[in-house]
Amino acid sequence: MALNELDVIDRFLRPLAGEGAFGLFDDAARLTPSPGTELVLTTDMIAAGIHFLPDDPPFTIAQKALRVNISDLAAKGADPVGYLMSLALSPDLDSGWLEAFCLGLAADQAAFGIDLLGGDTISIRQGPVVSITAIGAVPAGGMVHRFGGRPGDVLFVSGAIGAARAGLALLTGERGPWDSIPAGARDGLVARYRVPEPRLGLAEAVRSHASAAMDVSDGLVGDCDKMVASTGCSARLDGDRVPVDAALAGLAEDDRVFAALVSGGDDYEILAAVPPDAVPAFVAAAGEAGIAVSRIGALVEGAGPVTIERNGRILDLRARAYVHGGQGERHV
Repeated sequence: MALNELDVIDRFLRPLAGEGAFGLFDDAARLTPSPGTELVLTTDMIAAGIHFLPDDPPFTIAQKALRVNISDLAAKGADPVGYLMSLALSPDLDSGWLEAFCLGLAADQAAFGIDLLGGDTISIRQGPVVSITAIGAVPAGGMVHRFGGRPGDVLFVSGAIGAARAGLALLTGERGPWDSIPAGARDGLVARYRVPEPRLGLAEAVRSHASAAMDVSDGLVGDCDKMVASTGCSARLDGDRVPVDAALAGLAEDDRVFAALVSGGDDYEILAAVPPDAVPAFVAAAGEAGIAVSRIGALVEGAGPVTIERNGRILDLRARAYVHGGQGERHV
């Protein structure tokens, strides 16, 4: 039997509600910022067949929906404090799917110190679609924008690039170089696509030392293009310094594979511009947080798209970023 809206709220969502949500018995929530802080808000929507595969486990779908938003907060230097969620569910989703979905949310709420504050549910013919608005807090004036960088600032990226792109290729049966990925590495790559690792531990380093930052959701090169377009300059990336996931290092020696990895989506690493005099402190703070960061280039004078050099020559990238859908939908 199909679940109605009251069933969904009572059985599955109410147990996730945090302080200020009034047990989801009211039409709105209350959130009081701590003295001396400001709120940072971000929204991301994920839909079946676009951001996750319809047969992905509901536990990981929930985690991805929440984590892509936490990743945005981390890149702004913010600590998460709560979230709103809207669910568009098709009638064929049963209580078992919802139970597993909410278990995924509960696990990540505990992991990241964030609670559900409210939202909405609707029924649609085809779904699911999950929209989350995450709310974070920064010291007053402490939010880091994507447009604050200046020529000469050094570009860093956290973690490694490309695992999610390879994981998606494996899940969809895309033929090509992915066929040669060792069996022992495949589960880890698929996991990186399904369950991003937001670099929340880097938020303080970003807030204290970066002039600009954003998360890498639609491809390293394309997202760097967005950063420089906001900043009014350009950038040069050193492809030889871009950290590629260890499982893909051999494949990435081929420029075509490397280009796919740096233009594919779903990495959810942090791209940060750091003034030269703040570089030692930023690297030290990242080390203390236990998060690897790699120096991959710099902002430069001029305008126009980012250039990326590898093995002494500029790469010609046909695709620079993942763009959703035929109507020009873009992840922002």
